[in-house]
Amino acid sequence: MAAMLTVLCSMLLLGGVMNHQVGAEGSGGPHAPLGAADVPPRITEGGPVVDTRSGVQRSLSPQPGKVALTFDDGPDPRWTPQVLAVLAKYHVPATFFLIGAHVAQNPGIVRDEVAAGDEVGIHTFTHDDLGAAPSWRRTLEFSQTQSVIAGAAGVSTPLLRPPYSSEPDALDRLDWAAIQDAGRRGYLVVLTDRDSEDWRRDGVQKILDASIPPMPAPSPAADAKNGKDPKDAKSGNAAAPPPGFVLMMHDGGGDRSETVAALDQLIPALQARGYAFDTVTGAVGAPSPLAPADTAARWKGRGLIAAVQVSVSVVGWLGWAVLVSGAVSGVRIVILLIAARRHKKRRSTPWGPPVTRPVSVIVPAYNEEAGIRATVESLSASVHPIEIIVVDDGSTDGTAAVVEALIRTRRPGQPPLRLISQVNGGKPAALNTGAAAARGDLLVMMDGDTVFEPETIAWLVQPFADPSVGAVSGNAKVGNRKGILGRWQHIEYVVGFNLERRMYDLAGCMPTVPGAVGAFRRDALTRVGGVSDDTLAEDTDLTMAVIRDGWRAVYEERAVAWTEAPTSLRQFWRQRYRWCYGTLQAMWKHRRSVLRRGAEGKLGRRGLTYMLLFQVLMPVLAPIVDVFAVYGLVFNDAARVGAVWLAFLAVQTLTALYAFRLDRERPTALWTLPLQQVVYRQLMYLVVIHSLVTALVGSRLRWQRMQRYGSLGTPAAGQPRS
Repeated sequence: MAAMLTVLCSMLLLGGVMNHQVGAEGSGGPHAPLGAADVPPRITEGGPVVDTRSGVQRSLSPQPGKVALTFDDGPDPRWTPQVLAVLAKYHVPATFFLIGAHVAQNPGIVRDEVAAGDEVGIHTFTHDDLGAAPSWRRTLEFSQTQSVIAGAAGVSTPLLRPPYSSEPDALDRLDWAAIQDAGRRGYLVVLTDRDSEDWRRDGVQKILDASIPPMPAPSPAADAKNGKDPKDAKSGNAAAPPPGFVLMMHDGGGDRSETVAALDQLIPALQARGYAFDTVTGAVGAPSPLAPADTAARWKGRGLIAAVQVSVSVVGWLGWAVLVSGAVSGVRIVILLIAARRHKKRRSTPWGPPVTRPVSVIVPAYNEEAGIRATVESLSASVHPIEIIVVDDGSTDGTAAVVEALIRTRRPGQPPLRLISQVNGGKPAALNTGAAAARGDLLVMMDGDTVFEPETIAWLVQPFADPSVGAVSGNAKVGNRKGILGRWQHIEYVVGFNLERRMYDLAGCMPTVPGAVGAFRRDALTRVGGVSDDTLAEDTDLTMAVIRDGWRAVYEERAVAWTEAPTSLRQFWRQRYRWCYGTLQAMWKHRRSVLRRGAEGKLGRRGLTYMLLFQVLMPVLAPIVDVFAVYGLVFNDAARVGAVWLAFLAVQTLTALYAFRLDRERPTALWTLPLQQVVYRQLMYLVVIHSLVTALVGSRLRWQRMQRYGSLGTPAAGQPRS
């Protein structure tokens, strides 16, 4: 998983550079202070082609009558082919200064440019301002762009146009330093004589006005010598070719429809004035600088192109995944809230005639010395007639001695208490031992670290008035809530577990009657063969088996039990790891219920599907979604991503407030909810992933027992724990 996340982060980083770090014309430079005086006059007053290679400092100008059309910010899959079509229409060459990120996404267009006889140069990889960039960044911008050009078209080029550049007289100190650095790296820098300013998108006519130089003033002496009328402007042009120039246009970086339209008018207009079109090097009278790239450079470039294309695809698919995930999560919240409201209204009516017959309470105990006294004392205060059976499953501490002392000090009127000691056989064996010794036909099962309120058992057994009910889940609450981890678990119990149990109850697919507070009809327990030790989640396994046998499993929120939650991350991890692994085992064991009818089919198609989606798949994908969220903050609109997260948090908070109201809990713990979303949620996802990997590799997980501290006392009725 770590390796997958590392690869994913790499793809997102590359995709972020592709999609969001590629600048556009109109930003960057000039720099402050300008320091134009630091640039030699022969450069600022010279031509648009600046050569500082081999330590020289010279500028070159296009030959008279020559126009070099140049295009920046491409290749663009929509606009560059249209530009190429116009150039081919008039048989005109051009020079394209390419952004490496765009080359990687559109390598075929670069091949078309080279095949058409056009020149290509680099415009950096991400349209970075070279004057403000450190040396290492320039190296990266140059090398990566050269690589993708070599991979796309099989050529290398020494031509460079710095982003945000214009005429030579606009150079400042930082620009000049960057140009000199480029010269030391072997690059011939191409600026411009005329900027079409087509990036402003102010209309075709404005582009033409900015691109076409004014008519040169006529020479009367030359006209008279040639017998021409001095008033004829055309005779002045015919006397000498007009000055050549380099024209800057754009084929990428935005909507270039006006550029394409203007180009179709510009070429014939300039030709009519006597101009001839050439590439930049052709216009200054130099040979073409393009050279075949060596084999290693081509393969390196192809690899980079493939990586970029994969990363862009990953970003796109993840965007859809996040959208779908958010929609599914939203639907889940709506379903949970609607189900909770309907469940509350349904449970306001009695189950049937009151259930008053005695109940057997089975308490499996292994090394529960710290909390067993509070457990037994809470049961002794029950308002419902019960018998208490403590099964000491081979404890190595004083658990049995504590229970024996409680037996000796029983007062008249307290429910009978029995202790059964056996060799350690695990919790399922202890529960089966207790069930065999129990006298009642209704069996309440609880953990040795749990305490009941006086009315808990009375509420817990009332659903058995309905003969179709075979199992009842109570309302487990976290008793030790003082620490931040305790508060987070408290929120999880109230908002997660109990809201879902209400939904499961209405849908007829309750997958788990928790071991902390649950009751079973003896007939149901007997028919499924007792508590199985096939899984580490014996409560989930047993509940699914009971439902598959045709019984109903329901939720009674008024049957409150207080349980001791882990107080350290290590203990928390071990507990949740066991729960999650055991749940996966139970889901796999009962997978065939998906194909059955009736109650068994409801468990499979509703319960197991829901668990698979929200307890397995969503947690597995969650780290990827979170990484994508961080990617959005870094590379996308951070304000929008932050607003979405705050909206999600607001929905979670409102849901939590409603759940706390249903459970009659004070919402004071909800101040930790934002931090829970950032820390606790990630921890739970890692637990699920760890459990899933363990299951897939076929490892057999041992029982993970939590250290008990006896932090729960005997509660008064309805009194929240601290």
